[in-house]
Amino acid sequence: MYKKAQWPLTLYFDGDCPLCAREIKLLSAHATPDRLLFVDISAETFDATPLGFTAADMASSLHARFDDGTWVTGLDATLWSWRAAGLGVWAAPLSWRLARPLLNIGYRLFCRWRPHLAWLPHPDGSARCGAQGCAVPGSRATRAEKKT
Repeated sequence: MYKKAQWPLTLYFDGDCPLCAREIKLLSAHATPDRLLFVDISAETFDATPLGFTAADMASSLHARFDDGTWVTGLDATLWSWRAAGLGVWAAPLSWRLARPLLNIGYRLFCRWRPHLAWLPHPDGSARCGAQGCAVPGSRATRAEKKT
């Protein structure tokens, strides 16, 4: 694991994922910009190409980059983002050597099932909805808008 953190850590997250958005909301409430920055990979303006990734790569697992250019992914990205927000004690089990294999399996399962969790309430619920319906990708309202 990366030992000497070069803050800030930039966390690349999927803002369309309800569980991910809840975690980001919690982290952003505790983080300061000199320690943790956020980039929503679901934003229309986001382009993964300059980072050396595809959009599918970025969506397949959580990614974070330290200020010195070092990348961490998956559980390590989660662990370091919680540490950057000053909440490292809550994520400490992610660094326990004996727990890591099981937590990695759980994380991989979550990554596989994450796209199917779009039905969960999003923390930005009312802000994501307008007169035309909710703008959640893959929702009925979005598909209906595409047909017209």
